[in-house]
Amino acid sequence: MRAFGYFRDAAPGGRSLAEQNKAFLDYCGREGLEAADTFVEAGPGNGLAPGFRQLVASLRASNTADVVVVVPAVGALGVSHRDAVFRYLQLEALGARVAAIDAAAPAGDDQIIAWLREEDGTSLGARVRAAMRRKAVKGEVLGRPPYGYKVGSRRRLELIPEEAVVVRYIFRLYLHERMGIRLIARRLNEEGLKTRRGGNWSMVSIRDILRNRAYLGTYSRFGVRVPGSHPPLVSADDFGLVQDRLNARRTSFAPRVASHYLLSGLAECGYCGNKLIGVSRKQSWKRRDGKPMSNAYRYYQCESRTNQSVCGYHTRRAADLEEQVRAALAETIRSGGLPEADEGDAGRAEQAREVQRLRARARAIERRFEGYVAAVTKGRLARERLHELARAAAADRLAIDDLLDAAERRSEVHASAAERRSERALGVVHVLDAWQELPFAELQAGLRDAVARITVTDDCVRVSLRP
Repeated sequence: MRAFGYFRDAAPGGRSLAEQNKAFLDYCGREGLEAADTFVEAGPGNGLAPGFRQLVASLRASNTADVVVVVPAVGALGVSHRDAVFRYLQLEALGARVAAIDAAAPAGDDQIIAWLREEDGTSLGARVRAAMRRKAVKGEVLGRPPYGYKVGSRRRLELIPEEAVVVRYIFRLYLHERMGIRLIARRLNEEGLKTRRGGNWSMVSIRDILRNRAYLGTYSRFGVRVPGSHPPLVSADDFGLVQDRLNARRTSFAPRVASHYLLSGLAECGYCGNKLIGVSRKQSWKRRDGKPMSNAYRYYQCESRTNQSVCGYHTRRAADLEEQVRAALAETIRSGGLPEADEGDAGRAEQAREVQRLRARARAIERRFEGYVAAVTKGRLARERLHELARAAAADRLAIDDLLDAAERRSEVHASAAERRSERALGVVHVLDAWQELPFAELQAGLRDAVARITVTDDCVRVSLRP
């Protein structure tokens, strides 16, 4: 078993980096571990601390089942309890085991809950939450009303007749006509029914409606439930049957293992313009001699087809499409397809906006994480579910960090137009030359630096480079 050490120069207890390294080597000797590598945080760090990012990259390039990350204490993973716990869960989501030299046991649910219970005095956030909870007790609507309702007099939910009909229709199709969520989305889209924002229905939007207890006439917010606060759209018996069917379809309660796809966020469907998303399929069969066999297949598929049952069945094997993209990128370079750089600030302004958007998404994931912990402390979420949900949120944040890391590096480029074009050309050539050798995260970041979009049809792949 190999060990990766992670230290920071401002570690708990004020120990120097040399002392931390000695403690790491002593620990490896006692536990029979091979000291493989160490990663150091030279400064106070933040959500994208370079030492931690290097550790993550090394874990992704390793067999994490054979790796343990050793830290002086769990608190050394971050500059605050929140950062430390979140990074602990990110390492766990990558499949690594974390060992703290100063602790007999790893961080668990109790430590996560203790982090949230840290008092913050009478902060503005606490006062706002208290005021909103008082409104919720009165049944007053907070935030956006669910589909089928609007905010009416006395800030109570009132029906929107044309939307209420669609909600009842969805419940009837699922419960009485036994249609699946994907087929319901297709039916609504084929009939020209739109969401509140005028878009197509997806599996997610249908499932959210089927799970929403607001359609029972009960308003729920901040742990407060107000039965009979507004007109119901479904009976309690029908709602219960729907939940039973939804729960029965869950065949596996194991945490999902994130599968990374190189072209995520870049490849788009050439027919509808939506993104191509990575999907995996497992297939099992028996050979003629009776020996069981299995294999996993990776594809890119149009998100409109996957989640909304619109568009066609435009599915490409992941390895084949990625190789086609590599060939198309090489051909673009050979034909002199690098565009001239723009002298204006439009590109840099868009990069700055992208960084802001990604930071907002990162904050939203952290709020989701905090919400899980708050739900446990208030008895609204089983402690057994906390670790699974929190680890999933941490994995999502890790993916956003990858995008944010690349976006911030792009936004820091202030070279002249000619220099930017030259650097981009060198970057593309580097990606092509080292395509097979580069670690996944570095290869994906290089593609995002160079490529604006990849348009995919059944018989063509077009690569558009960034200006």
